[in-house]
Amino acid sequence: MSVSLEEYFRTTFEDKLLVKMPEREDDHLTPATRLLEKRREMSEVEQALAAQKEEFQMKMESLQQRREELERKEFQLKESLLKFDKFLKENDSKRARAVKKANDERDLKRVKDREIGRLFDETGTFAGQKQKLHDRLEKHAMFHKYLEKVLESAEEFHEIREVIARYDTLVATHKDLLEKDHENQDLIEDQKQEFSHFMENKHNQILGYNNQLSGLQTRLDRAQSEAVKWEAVWTHIKNTAAKKTLLLGRIKMASHNLYQLVNRQQKGPSTQSEDTAEQLQKIQIFIQDLSQITSDIKRSEHMGTSVAGGTSSG
Repeated sequence: MSVSLEEYFRTTFEDKLLVKMPEREDDHLTPATRLLEKRREMSEVEQALAAQKEEFQMKMESLQQRREELERKEFQLKESLLKFDKFLKENDSKRARAVKKANDERDLKRVKDREIGRLFDETGTFAGQKQKLHDRLEKHAMFHKYLEKVLESAEEFHEIREVIARYDTLVATHKDLLEKDHENQDLIEDQKQEFSHFMENKHNQILGYNNQLSGLQTRLDRAQSEAVKWEAVWTHIKNTAAKKTLLLGRIKMASHNLYQLVNRQQKGPSTQSEDTAEQLQKIQIFIQDLSQITSDIKRSEHMGTSVAGGTSSG
């Protein structure tokens, strides 16, 4: 489109827009013929300029709309990224609270379960002790007579209480030994429970780390997917910007060529400018001057025609 625009301006300005003054060799043409020819050329030039101006305005409006659309999409992209980051942070916070609550409830349940088991054990122990005492009472009743018979034949003991005292001493010694054994067994059991609790905590920690690793892997996959998508968008934006830059360069080139044509047409010393805005301004001034000259020619020709008509009527 830029190449055709440049060609159109060059051909238009070289063939139609540049109005040349009548030369000596055209003296064989009548003024009326030359006037009609010039009017025809001016009409074609004005139509071409109007069409070109309308096309250029439409292209500028289209470029502005596309620029605004790109800015709007960029703003929406930034808003989406901020919302997504906030969502990830809130989701991580909620998941951490849920994991902590689940671990606390699990620990509390284990404590309650151990307390219930201990109470059941104590209840069973008390019931067993009660039954043992009852059985022991019935069992020992039959030994009272036996002890009396022992005293009758024993020389070491003189009373049943001495036998009982001796028995109590032996029982206390045995009880101490049993208590020490029980303490050792309890210590071993506590160590086992602590080790089991330690292993369970470590297992829960491993599960938590695995869950975190899975969540991070999911986030990584999503981030990589988003990165691929936005890289494609960025590539498209860069390609579009390159096309815009190429189009702008072609437009500047066409303006520069038109500016050179205007300088050659003026045939006078003039300063060369590389600024596109200044070039377009000079082209505009040239077109305005040309339009003014054409208007003056039309007005003078119209006045000459009026005078000629009045003379004929006289």
